Amino acid sequence: MSTTETLILGAIAGLTIFLGLPIGRMQNVKAETKAFLAATATGILIFLLWDVLSEAVGPVETALEQGRDGRFAWLAFLLGAGFFVGLMSLVYYDTWMKRRRRRAFLGPGAASTAEFEQEHHFTGMSPARWLAIFIATGIGLHNFSEGLAIGQSAASDQVSLAIVLIIGFGLHNATEGLGICAPLTGDQERPSWSFLGALGLIGGAPTFLGTLLGQFWVSESVSIIFFALAAGSILYVVMELLNVGRLLSSKTLVTWGVFVGLFLGFATDFILKASGA
Repeated sequence: MSTTETLILGAIAGLTIFLGLPIGRMQNVKAETKAFLAATATGILIFLLWDVLSEAVGPVETALEQGRDGRFAWLAFLLGAGFFVGLMSLVYYDTWMKRRRRRAFLGPGAASTAEFEQEHHFTGMSPARWLAIFIATGIGLHNFSEGLAIGQSAASDQVSLAIVLIIGFGLHNATEGLGICAPLTGDQERPSWSFLGALGLIGGAPTFLGTLLGQFWVSESVSIIFFALAAGSILYVVMELLNVGRLLSSKTLVTWGVFVGLFLGFATDFILKASGA
C-alpha cells in the first residue's frame, strides 16, 4: 500500500465522524429525548475511556513484567502526566471561563450567575456548545492515537491489519459523531452547519494527522501520551454529561442510555476484533 493510499483511507476513517453530526440540529426535542441522547453519548465515551486506558496501560505493564525498571518508570510518568493534563486542564479551563463570564456579564440586578448565563452567551457560545467542543477535543486526541496505529501498521507492511483498522476505526468514528452532538439537540439556538463542520474537523481530522505521522515515525512514548491525554479529557466530559442527564431525566432512562452507548461501543470493537485486528 502506497503512502498516498494509506493517507486517503486514513482520511476516510476520520470523515465518518460527520455521519452522526446532523443530529445536533434537531429542534423541539423533549427533555427525556435529550437526556437519553446525552446518556447514550456518555456510554460511548465510557467505552472509549476503557479503550484508551487499556492501550495506554498495556506498554507500561509490559515494561514492568519484563523487569525494565527504567523504562517502566518513564512510561508510567508519561501515563500519569498525560492523564493529569488531559483531565485537569479542562477543569481549570472551565473554571476560568465561568469566572470570565461572571466578571463580564453579571449585573447588579441578576439573581445569580447561573440565571444570568441562561440569558447571555459568552462570545456567542452556549454551555451546550462548549461541552460539544470539549467532547470533540477528547475524541480528537483519541482518534490521533488511532491514526498512529493505522500509519504504523502500514509502515510495517502490515497492509491487511491497516485496512482492518481503518474499517474498524471508521465504524467507531460514526458513533462518536453522535457523542459530540448529543448536548446540542434541542439547544435554544440551532448550530450552524459550519459549526458542526468545525466539530467534525476537531474530532475527525486527527485520525488523518495521526496516520500521516505514523507513516514516518513510530514512537511508543508518543502513543502513550496521546492515549493518556484522551483518557483524562474523556473522563471530564463523562462527568459533565452525567450531570446533564441527572438534571434532565430519571435515573432509569439515563441508565438505559448509558447501556445503549456501551453496547454500540463494544459492538463496533467486537466487529474490529472479529476481522482480525
